[in-house]
Amino acid sequence: MPGILAIDVGGTGLKAAVIDDKGDMLTDRARVPTPHPCPPKVFLEAITELVKPFPAFDRISVGFPGVVRNGCILTAPNLGTEDWSGFELAEALSKALGGHPARVINDAEMQGMAVITGKGLEFVLTLGTGAGTALFRDGDLMPHMELAHHPIHDDKTYDEYLGNAAYEAEGKKHWNHRVEKAIGLIYTLLHYDMLHIGGGNAKHIEFDLPKNVTIASNEAGLEGGAGLWKKR
Repeated sequence: MPGILAIDVGGTGLKAAVIDDKGDMLTDRARVPTPHPCPPKVFLEAITELVKPFPAFDRISVGFPGVVRNGCILTAPNLGTEDWSGFELAEALSKALGGHPARVINDAEMQGMAVITGKGLEFVLTLGTGAGTALFRDGDLMPHMELAHHPIHDDKTYDEYLGNAAYEAEGKKHWNHRVEKAIGLIYTLLHYDMLHIGGGNAKHIEFDLPKNVTIASNEAGLEGGAGLWKKR
């Protein structure tokens, strides 16, 4: 039975794999650097080339770094909102990749679908080019909050305070202090039962995490694509 083509869109890398209905990988993960600039036409060309070697699939799941509503992109902070705002990505990908149905959600939300326990209030924080967030209650995805662009310190947003540019400018030690502070602030805001931290920079965390905070697998951003097709 054909699988699901899962695509994880990042500010530095485009990743893809074919997964089964449980989220298990049926192929190795393929990755190419994200083109810059990356307007929709360039993105679609890069993805089409990336997935050419893959076996058959019959559905497409995409995690996109921005606000997504009904398959349409509203914001794309790390790719260029001016190019992406109002772009019907699900429809365009379906057309570009053989007419298979496509579903698109925020990348942190797709990652969360692979790592949540389904019990209580669970928050997902991704640390990569920027900072992505998602909130689940008893396994159900809550309305998206663009916390990444909310101020956390002085006039800095979560993106600016925790993103990769901050990691490179401040160094690992000071960046870790920032992540630790953010964990405390998010808990004060939500009193979550579990916090799952993912993204490429999660591997740089060096302090002792609270018992209700976990580090997610780097493959979760693709594995969560199965969640977009589960019957509800």
